[in-house]
Amino acid sequence: MTGSADAVPLELAPEDGGRDRLVGSSYWLALVMGSAGVLLTINQTFNLHLFGEPIIDTSFYYLILGFFLSLAFLAYPARAADRGAIPWYDWLLFAATVGTTAYLAWHGGRIVAEGWDLAAPLPAVVVAGIVCVLALEGVRRAGGPVLFGLCVIFAFYPTFADGMPGFLWGPGSSLAQTISAHAMGVESIIGVPMRTVASLLVGFLIFGSALVVTGGGEFFMALAVALMGRSRGGPAKVAVLSSGFFGSLSGSVISNVVTTGQITIPTMKRIGYPAHYAGAVEACASTGGALMPPVMGAVAFIMAEFLNVPYATVMVAAVVPALLYYGALLLQADHFAAQNGLRGQPAEEIPKLGAVLKEGWHFLFSLGLLTYLLLVMKREALAPYIATLVLVGTTIVFGSRRFGLAGLRDLAIDTTRNIINIVAILAGIGFIVGALSYTGVGGAFSRELLQFAGGNVYLLLVLGALTSFVLGMGMTSSACYIFLAVTLGPALIEGGLNPIAAHLFILYWGLISFITPPVALAAITAASIAKSNPWQTGIWAMRLGIVNFVLPFLFVLNPTLLLIGDPWHILHDVLTACFAVWLLAAGLEGWLYGIGRIGWFFRVPLIVGAFGLLTPGIVTDLIGVGLAAAVYGVNLLWRRRTA
Repeated sequence: MTGSADAVPLELAPEDGGRDRLVGSSYWLALVMGSAGVLLTINQTFNLHLFGEPIIDTSFYYLILGFFLSLAFLAYPARAADRGAIPWYDWLLFAATVGTTAYLAWHGGRIVAEGWDLAAPLPAVVVAGIVCVLALEGVRRAGGPVLFGLCVIFAFYPTFADGMPGFLWGPGSSLAQTISAHAMGVESIIGVPMRTVASLLVGFLIFGSALVVTGGGEFFMALAVALMGRSRGGPAKVAVLSSGFFGSLSGSVISNVVTTGQITIPTMKRIGYPAHYAGAVEACASTGGALMPPVMGAVAFIMAEFLNVPYATVMVAAVVPALLYYGALLLQADHFAAQNGLRGQPAEEIPKLGAVLKEGWHFLFSLGLLTYLLLVMKREALAPYIATLVLVGTTIVFGSRRFGLAGLRDLAIDTTRNIINIVAILAGIGFIVGALSYTGVGGAFSRELLQFAGGNVYLLLVLGALTSFVLGMGMTSSACYIFLAVTLGPALIEGGLNPIAAHLFILYWGLISFITPPVALAAITAASIAKSNPWQTGIWAMRLGIVNFVLPFLFVLNPTLLLIGDPWHILHDVLTACFAVWLLAAGLEGWLYGIGRIGWFFRVPLIVGAFGLLTPGIVTDLIGVGLAAAVYGVNLLWRRRTA
């Protein structure tokens, strides 16, 4: 599992750089510190008393920062010239992070008891200032310049909030007060995002790394090929399935494109898909990975924390929209292949399904066990650790890949790299959450939005979608969601919308910018692999991902698609949505099962009918079914007369 740094220059360069720089002494140091940090997390989560008396939470969060934020300065270069080696000043930053966080951890009890976030001794303020600078530098390296700039603005926002106009106004604070609040308060650097990582997310990062190290990625790719490779346009369907499998575990859009796209895009091109279409398919499939249960990356866990609900609740709510999205991609890929006479992969390239399952059944078993522990047993904290132990154990006993001490070492270092990435990013994002909380601007923004919408929920949703889309440009999915959850989320909920639906709405629209020009980071990354025009790839990605533009409005207005409500209404609405997705795919691609190729004269009614079925109401349902029946009837009559 990778972190959530999802922008091309922001994620790919740091990850590559991290893998180049963590060699020799830095590799072993990262291995030891990362393993110690994971052990500390397990001890704290399950109260094992391995180190004597339990550590208070505040001290624990500072220790996590010390273990992983410090390593970010060894893993990620400050500039391109430092990519291959670690200069002296990075070692200095590493030592400064360890020293300052250790100081704050040592005084964790006093920070809470004496309210150091409001009034701290001068030495503590100095240390807090250093920690703030280190957190900003960490997010610059791991998250890139866009996110860094946003974090810097919000880091200093409390110092000039009293001079801002309108709803941007907030009570002013001195620089010392701002520094103390950010570094020693519970709303900023060690706020909700960092607490979620420390208390819950580490286990899932371990499980994701275990899947990668034990060969789970190759298994899911082989499974997708065995299931779909032989069908017409098979490689495109393989791209959709494999990216859905991988993306659900990684939650990182760009890592998903790069990891699976290196295989799927050339294969799609080889059987006849245009380069821009192949890139668009992979971009859309990878973007949806962050929306696909059971893991959904880091964002879903933070969402559960914000909503104060079990993670299983978020996971269940996300199932139907994610399946509808991937169903639309599969149908469009199939219709395009039928329209253009594209075949599947050669038979000699298709592995036998039985052989694939025989070799990798333990991956599916571990994933199923994880889902069972989350949904049925409700053991969110324990589930990933048990699933990881079962996965490693079954790999050792039944797996074809040898897994010994070297495998454990690879697991430890891969987990460490992933935690480094997400800790460095979320520590910086904490400035945004803290500033909005301390100044009250987050609540003011929600009130302003509600007042502007004037009680019109449709206008509120349109404004929310535009806000989410704009803020999602160039930001990581975690950063975008957290910012919007603080500012926009309360407005949607106060507007009468279901809380889970409102937060999923924000997440969906925050991710849409990955496939929408002018930014379209997923499409641009896929285009670089496909060697296609980035703009053309982005436009086609928008077309293929059109369901993603519609779904958020549907489930936020009709939560039955989130499996919330009366069972009969849920069944009716889900089946209607499935039918609508099929009509939409047929209309967009110009191919209808049982009929064949159709022209725009018939495609437009199908698209209109699809949107009618997607709109709640018996009248719109009848319009949708009527248009679909009319298109089928006319075409059947025409074929009969022609014959």
